[in-house]
Amino acid sequence: MAKDKIIGLIVMLLGILIAVVYTMGSVVDLWFGTLGANPNWDVAFRLFGIDWLDWRLFTVLPLWIMVLLIAIIAIWIGYSMLTTPAPVPLEELEEELAAEEESGE
Repeated sequence: MAKDKIIGLIVMLLGILIAVVYTMGSVVDLWFGTLGANPNWDVAFRLFGIDWLDWRLFTVLPLWIMVLLIAIIAIWIGYSMLTTPAPVPLEELEEELAAEEESGE
């Protein structure tokens, strides 16, 4: 495996790992751990048992979205590095061009 492919695989796996760990540590913990636990808010702002005006929701979700977007970009870059074929060496291209010129004349 070429060095670029190994780096691409590492970048892709790290992006996946960061997305999963950050999701589990922030959104899942927020969803199951703290939302709906504060009975002091007005009942009108509760829907499906979730306190939609909880300050944690306004801080965790935008950060989670940003981290997730960065992780998706890293996964995409890693996947591209992993699946893109290696470039043809310049010497081979020059030989092919020279052979085409000779056969064309």
